[in-house]
Amino acid sequence: MPRLKLTLEYEGTRYVGWQVQPNGPSIQSVLESGLERLLGARVSVASAGRTDAGVHASGQVACFDAPRVLPMKAYVMGLNGLLPPDVAVVDAVEVAEDFDPRRWSRGKRYRYRVSNRRTRSPLRRMSHWEVFAPLDVEAMRRAAAHLLGRHDFSAFRAADCQAKHAVRELRSLTVEGASGDAVSFVVEGTAFLKHMVRNLAGTLVEVGKGRRPESWVAEVLASKERKRAGPTAPPQGLVLEAVFYGDGPPARTSGGTADLEEDEG
Repeated sequence: MPRLKLTLEYEGTRYVGWQVQPNGPSIQSVLESGLERLLGARVSVASAGRTDAGVHASGQVACFDAPRVLPMKAYVMGLNGLLPPDVAVVDAVEVAEDFDPRRWSRGKRYRYRVSNRRTRSPLRRMSHWEVFAPLDVEAMRRAAAHLLGRHDFSAFRAADCQAKHAVRELRSLTVEGASGDAVSFVVEGTAFLKHMVRNLAGTLVEVGKGRRPESWVAEVLASKERKRAGPTAPPQGLVLEAVFYGDGPPARTSGGTADLEEDEG
């Protein structure tokens, strides 16, 4: 049984998230349904991480054990013909039989998009957070610098986050775009807590609006208190852009498992 790694792109607007849930369609459920039609048998699909309702992806990774051998193009061209128009496979490769898309990950990159023009945008309403006010891009860049490195990000985790601890490493956090138009926060790290990127975005937008000084971000981080940070930005602005892998599974840590195995959000 070959193990296949799929790279997926999807628009998450009408889905309850990645994971199968009883209250609506999920990305996992439509993918497994498409694979069942393609392969003639049910398969279970694992992902590199869960995305919430309304969150998008251009580089989500999933894998499964195929009950029979098919050419790789069947998992791209053939499977795409069986998936809804808002979900697509952009790449398929055979991987080692012990490949785990979550545990083997070396990190992820997310992009959070904000429309900051004064009028609403019909074309951005499902892909950006519309704030209707110009943002100070340079101030947000300077504030973002306080978040780089390895820290306890308790102030930026969801109240129901199940991760064992909140220590994470942000490798980069760049602010792209222009005041009065569209801005993106591009965040790359080893792993992420539930709602972490959306909470970072909500906090930086407070600085961009001039409601908080740049130094406030460092104070929030040091406090480890969620109530001190900005609001949770809405889901439609978030895109999982890429999952990074090396040549094998990450090393175990003295605590038993690597940070990369913790919950994602």
